[in-house]
Amino acid sequence: MRVVIAGQGYVGLPLAVRAAEVGHTVVGFDVDDDRIKRLAAGESYVDDVSSADLQRVLATGSFHPSSDPRACAGFDIAVIAVPTPLRDGSPDLTFIEDSARTLARYLRPGATVALESTTYPGTTSELVAPLLEEGSGLIAGVDFHLGYSPERIDPGNREWNLVTTPKVVSGINPASLAMVQAFYASVVDSTVPVSDPKVAELAKLLENTFRHVNIALVNELAVYAHDLGIDVWEAIAAASSKPFGYMRFVPGPGVGGHCLPIDPSYLSWRVQRTLGQSFRFVELANDINNHMPDYVARRLVAALNKRRKAVNGSRVLLLGLAYKKNSGDARESPARRVASLLLEMGAEVRAADPHVVEDAHVDSRVRMVPLTAEQVADSDAVVLLADHDDFDLDLVLEHASYVLDTRHRLTGPAVESL
Repeated sequence: MRVVIAGQGYVGLPLAVRAAEVGHTVVGFDVDDDRIKRLAAGESYVDDVSSADLQRVLATGSFHPSSDPRACAGFDIAVIAVPTPLRDGSPDLTFIEDSARTLARYLRPGATVALESTTYPGTTSELVAPLLEEGSGLIAGVDFHLGYSPERIDPGNREWNLVTTPKVVSGINPASLAMVQAFYASVVDSTVPVSDPKVAELAKLLENTFRHVNIALVNELAVYAHDLGIDVWEAIAAASSKPFGYMRFVPGPGVGGHCLPIDPSYLSWRVQRTLGQSFRFVELANDINNHMPDYVARRLVAALNKRRKAVNGSRVLLLGLAYKKNSGDARESPARRVASLLLEMGAEVRAADPHVVEDAHVDSRVRMVPLTAEQVADSDAVVLLADHDDFDLDLVLEHASYVLDTRHRLTGPAVESL
């Protein structure tokens, strides 16, 4: 099939490359000219797609990156995989709307459009369908097929990737579901059909809200356990020995990426707007997780004070700017807030992260440095925020005078865990 993937980010690029690998002719469409130039040159900027894989599908002619809307013409199936940020607490669906309007100009009878972007229940039927109909003159479910299949990308996960993770699929009618499922069955190992796009949209929000709420629980527990003089990590390990009725979640410096800081708020917004009710679990989880970077900064202040040092003038080395280990994804990373708070207090902040590129600094005043013995020894405090596998943690233990470990990876006399 001729496939268009609108959006070439962490979701769209892996899907585009995979679709090309299995034999589809794929246009990777993105309005960012710089991204398209990098893709055309065979340079990947996404963790889950190697430059070698990208170059391979470029060489075969099965993948065509383009920022020209005319490249979308003639598609059999188009997938919308664009960002859905929050603006002042409300969903910003501008990128979805723009993509739908662009695809509508090239929509033909019999073609299929699938939305992957995370959003509130009802978006596919209530927003995307009317835009496609208005721009094409065709009728959804009659002249063309439409469905929703939520992305489940977990950057850097070596076990569960695009191919191995079951793919939830839906359509606005049985024929649409059949077409959406047929496409995804060609690129992933298994699909999970559901009866309606709203179910699939809610399922995605449920997955992320479940994680968000449970991470908030252990984050708040970590704060109080520390004040009570209890090792929360030992308590979590003990609870994890129960073979039923318990699922292990661990504390951290906050949540990041697109999913947890944003997606549950789509559900909260929808409930408030439609039902006039507050989704209290989501709002409470937001409050707890959003303030974890502040707690990290307070813990560091207390630790430096204990060592008769002020934050003002102290040299602080942050290990990991990404929101999770083994990823270069710094979107909404708690490291941003930690760095900002420390800079405001007068600290000299440096950061080491082999996965995050130079132009993704959390702040222009944060100096990127390699993780070396000299950098560690020259720091008044080291804060482990993302525990990348390629960090030499033994080196940190050997040369650091103090470490605040937010991931519970280190033990030693100079180490404090969150």
